[in-house]
Amino acid sequence: MNCKTPSKLEKILAAGHFAVTSECGPPRGSDISHIEHKANLIKNHVDAINITDNQTSVTRLCSLAACIKLKLMGLEPVLQMVTRDRNRIAIQSDILGAASFDIFNLLCLSGDHQSFGDCAQGQNVHDLDSMQLIQTARHMRDEGKFLGGADIERPPKMFVGAAANPFADPFEIRVPRLAKKIAAGVEFIQTQCIYNLDKFELWMKMARDRGLHEKVYILAGLTPLKSAGMAKYMKNRVPGMDVPDEVVKRMSDTPKDKQPDEGIKICIESIQRLKEVEGVKGFHIMAIEWEEKVPEIVESAGLYPRPAVD
Repeated sequence: MNCKTPSKLEKILAAGHFAVTSECGPPRGSDISHIEHKANLIKNHVDAINITDNQTSVTRLCSLAACIKLKLMGLEPVLQMVTRDRNRIAIQSDILGAASFDIFNLLCLSGDHQSFGDCAQGQNVHDLDSMQLIQTARHMRDEGKFLGGADIERPPKMFVGAAANPFADPFEIRVPRLAKKIAAGVEFIQTQCIYNLDKFELWMKMARDRGLHEKVYILAGLTPLKSAGMAKYMKNRVPGMDVPDEVVKRMSDTPKDKQPDEGIKICIESIQRLKEVEGVKGFHIMAIEWEEKVPEIVESAGLYPRPAVD
């Protein structure tokens, strides 16, 4: 695949290197030093940093402002954008806003239902869905036009991504859904966090059987477990998550004070195994409020130093 944008992330993937991304959740206030601190913890060990967009429908500092802060720090942001809160006018406007600061990566998402968050009475917008958001970003970039047909002055140069959950039910539609996103124009995928490696490898095999691994860059998602309690919560309370019993047992059998170390060890072992899976082109490390552990994970998994690209 040839690079179509100035995205550093795209260049690393196109050069055949394993990419490494991570993410930061913006603060519940206007003090952006929160993002600056998190980014400084991980900046030398990742190629790009996702900024989440009001994740779990909880109101936070907007993702665009936080991405601009990363850009001003000389870092590579990935702007996450959900269709839950915006109609097509606002979506196109925010894409232009990001492009005006030379933000070159966009992750297209539907967003969690507002009932999960702090404004349950809020109204879903979903004027476009995530597939249509992918199409919109590609249309604005490739055709240089708005959805209404008018020309864009200085079109956005976005490397367009989306999420995939290999574990959601029904499993049999997971690969066809990936194929639909590729048909819509997606160029990279970041997956839901992986604990059931066998099931993920089956999903990858099914994707390879359709040749999809040659049409999109797939970054495997990992979230290190801090405790046995977290493993049980992820298994039992988080929709679309698949945490095998043996992972829960391994964490539970570890002394409480050693559980964070064991969670890190599981994460590193998972990356090392997934590096051998054909079609996996990188890793998206979601260390939730545990960013200081990302360098250790990246180094121990043999993903450091990060490659330089022009």
